[in-house]
Amino acid sequence: MGFILDGLETEAYDRSYSDRELLRRIIGYFRPYARQMILVAAMISLNSLAGTGGPILIANAIDTLARDPSVKTTLLLTNGVLLLGLSGWIFNYVRQLFSARVVGNVVLQLREDVFNATIQHDLSFYDEHPSGKIVSRVTSDTQDFSDVATLVMDLISQVLLVLILSIWLFNINVRLTLLLLGMTPIAVTIALSFRRVARTVTQRARRVTAKINAQIQESISGIMVAKSFRQEQAIYDTFRVNNQQAYQVGLRRGLTLNTIFPIMGIASGLGVATLVYAGGLAARSGTVTPGNWYLFMQAVGFYWWPLMNIASFWSQFQDGLSAAERVFALIDREPRVVQAANEPVGTQHAAPLQGRIEFRHLAFTYTGDEVVLPDFTLEIRPKETVALVGHTGAGKSSVARLIARFYEFQGGELLIDGRNIRRLDLNQYRQHIGLVPQEPFLFSGTVRDNIRYGRPGATDEQVLEAALRISNGDWLADLPDGLDTYVGERGANLSMGQRQLVALARVVLKDPVIFILDEATASVDPFTEAQIQEGLETIMRDRTAIVIAHRLSTVKNADRIIVMENGRIIEEGTHYELLSRGGHYAELYNTYFRHQSLEYIESLDERVFKVAERET
Repeated sequence: MGFILDGLETEAYDRSYSDRELLRRIIGYFRPYARQMILVAAMISLNSLAGTGGPILIANAIDTLARDPSVKTTLLLTNGVLLLGLSGWIFNYVRQLFSARVVGNVVLQLREDVFNATIQHDLSFYDEHPSGKIVSRVTSDTQDFSDVATLVMDLISQVLLVLILSIWLFNINVRLTLLLLGMTPIAVTIALSFRRVARTVTQRARRVTAKINAQIQESISGIMVAKSFRQEQAIYDTFRVNNQQAYQVGLRRGLTLNTIFPIMGIASGLGVATLVYAGGLAARSGTVTPGNWYLFMQAVGFYWWPLMNIASFWSQFQDGLSAAERVFALIDREPRVVQAANEPVGTQHAAPLQGRIEFRHLAFTYTGDEVVLPDFTLEIRPKETVALVGHTGAGKSSVARLIARFYEFQGGELLIDGRNIRRLDLNQYRQHIGLVPQEPFLFSGTVRDNIRYGRPGATDEQVLEAALRISNGDWLADLPDGLDTYVGERGANLSMGQRQLVALARVVLKDPVIFILDEATASVDPFTEAQIQEGLETIMRDRTAIVIAHRLSTVKNADRIIVMENGRIIEEGTHYELLSRGGHYAELYNTYFRHQSLEYIESLDERVFKVAERET
């Protein structure tokens, strides 16, 4: 069945924890609720006493009624059984009520911890691991963790019941009690034999669930591409393969975990037969009374079923521990941006910044297989606009991502205002960074909400002012409800150009010291492009700007153009200086930029015409 496990490898950040370490971590989450847990423990104890009191009372009733079969005696014994049953129900209700609250609070805290750890990871983490699998750990595995807590409480209740009943039986007949207890090693051995295999099959089941989640999420996210290429059937076929794999893994898991019940049932039957024979001989000889013999026979059920539950709990317990192990592995995975520096990290305040950026012989790779920046050196002056140009794969986006501190570099230095970027407080530093990616991401909500994302505490007036600073707010007239227009999931209700204008307004509101733009205006109409260009002029004024340029207008307006190839700087200067040299930039200009000159002029004329038409 090796084919079943294909593609179910562990993640790079997975690690193995001992049961003791896992339990220690779990107990740590329950420690703040010690008082509630003490109450739960008291209710468990009282419920166990009530549970064992019923059979003991019935056993005594059998012997009492044999001596005095009066109605009064019968009523007293009946009322006693009812009282114990009612008490047990009340104790169990209180226990369930408080345990549910405690477990809910623990799962709430655990889910917050794992989600916080997830969003703290650098972008390399998301490059390497599918988001669907991460979501599975944050949601499904944390929920399964709560099942562990509930099972533990049930397990404690069952163990207490066995202990109380064993103590009582010792007072009745030591020989029969020892015979009953002699079956314990058999049950424990059966349960422990399933320990390793149960942990293994449950881990595989979780991996295949995470794999399916990742495939479903990817398919839904890319459904437009799939439909445009008529690949719905291919997506479905892939899902069928993964789903079949999940079925096979789930079947193997179910067979493994459910095998324990028939085995325990056979062992229980042998135990019952043994006690029936031994107890019958004891009752015949007068060593035990008929009532006590009944109690011992009841004890077989009360004793073996808890042991069977404990055994089955053990397999489910391993299921929960597997979930906890996956969750803790995600929590414990250190962000590379923090751990890579052999020096104090995040200890220096980032404010105020002037915006001087300096790369000193910096080396960077995403995966370790291919070096993107082998030996990169560059100085960007405060309030300077630098355009990065070059063919795809030249390393332009990598430079921008390192400045934003999204990735950890492996060698050299990156200085901000003369200070090592690794020593700056990351949260404070990023407050001074404004980033507009190539494909701006908008969250579900209104345009106003997305602009305010740059500064959550901003007022409506400040949001409106930021929007008006982009092309004098002309773009707002094209939105159905202005700033209150609902953008949809990922901004689906807006055009690409409108999304970029919202992203620019978001940066204007943030008012960063360093602005990073991965410009992509090729897919917008000339009028929207003119609006975007005006917005860029507003943002880049009096701040350090790093632009990955795709349009001639941005390149020409830059204070300095950096031409890159294979992670190295091969040319730098102004637009006209580089053209006059006839080098690599001149080649790029003739290939990519030259045809944009007339287009840009025409777009400006069209924008002027539309503005004049709107005013009239």
